[in-house]
Amino acid sequence: MYEKFFGLKESPFSINPDPRYLFLTRHIQEALACLIYGIQSRKGFILLTGEVGTGKTTVINKLLEWCRQEQVSSAFVFNPRLSEAEFFDFMIADFGIACDSQMKSRLLIRLNQWLLERYESGQRAVLIVDEAQNLSPDMLEEIRLLTNLETSTHKLLQIVLAGQPELEEKLNYPELRQLRQRITLWARTRPLTILETHGYVTERLHIAGYSGGELFTTDAIEALNRYSHGIPRIINLLAEHSLITAFVEQHKVISEKIVQEVARDFYLQEGVSPGAATAAKAPASSGSHPMLVDSLPSGQRPATGSFSKAAGEKKT
Repeated sequence: MYEKFFGLKESPFSINPDPRYLFLTRHIQEALACLIYGIQSRKGFILLTGEVGTGKTTVINKLLEWCRQEQVSSAFVFNPRLSEAEFFDFMIADFGIACDSQMKSRLLIRLNQWLLERYESGQRAVLIVDEAQNLSPDMLEEIRLLTNLETSTHKLLQIVLAGQPELEEKLNYPELRQLRQRITLWARTRPLTILETHGYVTERLHIAGYSGGELFTTDAIEALNRYSHGIPRIINLLAEHSLITAFVEQHKVISEKIVQEVARDFYLQEGVSPGAATAAKAPASSGSHPMLVDSLPSGQRPATGSFSKAAGEKKT
């Protein structure tokens, strides 16, 4: 509707998790590097957590894109509200494994055979579960048992669990202590800072084809950050409706006043970013706790540069 008015080829602030629009902040780069490193090194369990709207699913879509490029077999469970039988059936089907039985024992035998064949040919396989906070403790335990598919030296199946902070709380249940101890790498997505919000808005406009002058004023972008608390999904919502409002009023530049009006329409309040509270709850890396990537000394972090080269990445 407004694209032609502003010289855009497409909507720059869609809330769909399009990997083309993934903006590589330090935390996002580290999260991707962590996931890729874990898969390449056959680390078994990898955890990705973050507040709602901070880009977890977009990161997962970028990871799936990398898997296709590197010929890593993947099964992506995007709706975990499945029974145990449905979960195993979905996983086997998404891996593309032929099996003439729906019995769990037969499915596991066939899965083990398939994984061994891939391992012997130097190939990898990863199971990715999004919205994993919705998994029951029983289903999480079933997933943990999949890591028993292994050789004497390596895990045959890598597993990525992605979810909201409620997943972190669930993993503290006493009955899930074995799963918690098997998580070897843990990364988080976080809200954007004001500086990152400037880069985020500018980059998305560029990808959408904008080549004009300043479209969002500095004050407008800072207002986007304040009202969204740095949450990318809410930034998209506010920016999209600010463009619509400016188009209706025939304004070529988005001012702070327009963003404030849109924020009021959505009953959004200015305040402190929730990222600080999330960071404060981050456990230290020790003993049975997983390795938290962004708490490691820089010399021990997975190299983001090597990730960029492996994924054919550019800053998008």
